[in-house]
Amino acid sequence: MAREKRAAFRDEEYWGRPVPGFGDPEAPVYVLGLAPAAHGANRTGRIFTGDRSGDWLFSAMKRTGFSNLSHPRHRGDGLRLTGVWIGAAVRCAPPANKPLPQERANCLPFAREELALLRPVVLLCLGSLAWDAALALLPERPRPKPRFGHGAELVPPGGGPVLLGSFHPSQQNTFTGKLTEEMTDSVLLRARELAGLQQ
Repeated sequence: MAREKRAAFRDEEYWGRPVPGFGDPEAPVYVLGLAPAAHGANRTGRIFTGDRSGDWLFSAMKRTGFSNLSHPRHRGDGLRLTGVWIGAAVRCAPPANKPLPQERANCLPFAREELALLRPVVLLCLGSLAWDAALALLPERPRPKPRFGHGAELVPPGGGPVLLGSFHPSQQNTFTGKLTEEMTDSVLLRARELAGLQQ
C-alpha cells in the first residue's frame, strides 16, 4: 500500500510498516479501531493520524478532554493523549480496507498484549469488526454473542474491561449522518464516566 501513493502525498515518505498503538500508558480507556488507513496511519506511522476518520475522532477527543489536538498531522506534531490509548485489531493497512480473517488472527495478539500491559477499565470498539475483535480478546466469550450497536455496552461475565460500542468514524458513516459529532462525543463521555475520569 505504501508504494501506491496518493497524488497529494507523492513527495512524502510513507511509514509502510505495522502501526503500533499509542497514547497514555496509564490510560483506563482503550480505543480499538479496525486497521491503519492506507494513506493515513500507513503514511504517518500513527494510528488515526492524517485521514478524515482521524480528524473526526481527534476532534471529538479534544472536545471530551482526551486529546490536546483536534487535527494531528504527523508523529512529531506534539499530540498528547490523556486517559486513553488507541490501537487497532489489524496493524497493517489491508488491501481494499478489508482485512482477511487470517490477517485479523495474526494481528490480534498485539492488541491482547497491549491490553494485558495497560489493564484498561473500558474498551471502546470503533465498528462491528473491532467489537468482534474485542470479544475475541475477552478471557471468557459471552454466549450468545452480544450484538454490536452504537452505545452498546457489555460487562464481560468472565472479567476484563467493559466493552462500549461506537459506529466507526469513517466517511461512509459521517457523511451520511449515521454518526454525528453529538453521538461520538456522547460515547466518549460515557467511556470517561465508566472509567471514573473527571470531565
